[in-house]
Amino acid sequence: MAERGRPRAFDRNEALRHAMEVFWARGYEGTSVGDLIAAMGINKPSLYAAFGSKEALFREAVALYDQVEGTPIQRALDEAPTARASVEAVLRHNAEAYARADQPRGCMIVLSSLLGTPENEAVRRFLKDQRTLGEEALRRRIERGVAEGDVPAGADARRLATFYTTVTQGLSVQARDGATADALGTIVDAAMSAWDKLIEPEDR
Repeated sequence: MAERGRPRAFDRNEALRHAMEVFWARGYEGTSVGDLIAAMGINKPSLYAAFGSKEALFREAVALYDQVEGTPIQRALDEAPTARASVEAVLRHNAEAYARADQPRGCMIVLSSLLGTPENEAVRRFLKDQRTLGEEALRRRIERGVAEGDVPAGADARRLATFYTTVTQGLSVQARDGATADALGTIVDAAMSAWDKLIEPEDR
């Protein structure tokens, strides 16, 4: 017989995954502690004991999201043979992933907290930093393309990375608004059709 008052054991990793799904679907400010404990199957004292605070839990949830959803992105950046192929693979993966029916639509890092109350400014800065990391990864891959010769030496890697990051963020918003994977794919088609023009050195 269990000792009276003993906290119910729970799987921390499973609870974290459920928290990630709630934050992903509802955003940071749209998710209450009540929402979290209901989804995670734990009580409030257990949540605070295991994760510290709602914000600390959110940061862990973002790290899990990055691990799960970011793995195929990193693979595309590492393994595609050219910078163009890498960028296109990233966009096409996102177009499919953002519209999946078995998970919240769009990108958790893009959508979770763009606006909100002043007391949550630290969360917004945290997410901004996460988005910047993604853009920098694209920039580095394009710079690798320059070094390997599949992107012209005078191409502006930062401008390219900013443009395709903006496309990715737009795909996320369109997906949350209900766009299908096919509709998002047409956006990717249009974005990639601009590649050859965008890689031209600016002084040409």
